[in-house]
Amino acid sequence: MCRGDAVSQSQTLTSELHRLLASSLYNGCWPLLRLERRTAEQDDELLHMAHASRHHWGQVGSPANLARGEWMCARVYATLGRAEPALHHALRCLSLVESGGEGFEDWDHPAALEALARAQFVAGRQADAEHTVRVAREALLAVADADDRALITDDLDALGL
Repeated sequence: MCRGDAVSQSQTLTSELHRLLASSLYNGCWPLLRLERRTAEQDDELLHMAHASRHHWGQVGSPANLARGEWMCARVYATLGRAEPALHHALRCLSLVESGGEGFEDWDHPAALEALARAQFVAGRQADAEHTVRVAREALLAVADADDRALITDDLDALGL
């Protein structure tokens, strides 16, 4: 059994490689998320990719990168119907966004709220999800770019609340 040495694997990777892996893994989640049906192996791959992306952002990313990594973890778990981890990661995402810091854009807050509403919906917390959707729609008013607003609006509309 290998327990590693005094220097972790993360410390041996360059910042550039961490960024490349984080971004590639994050983007690699989308084709799997868009599948109407996935195998158990694809579900596992999706989970591992989301967490691996978040791990690599944790090594080199800004607070915004960390929040977006948490968003992806929440989205994956919600898509898989796993409420508790979806709620955990959505709340973590929202906390990071609300703490502020480097790299955030005007759409990060409504996106974090969308993740929370989706997780609440999966958890069967209908009233909470409806409330969070309303708050997210209000937060969208501050998003300047129409395409950014449309993406989040589509995600909120998909919840059917």
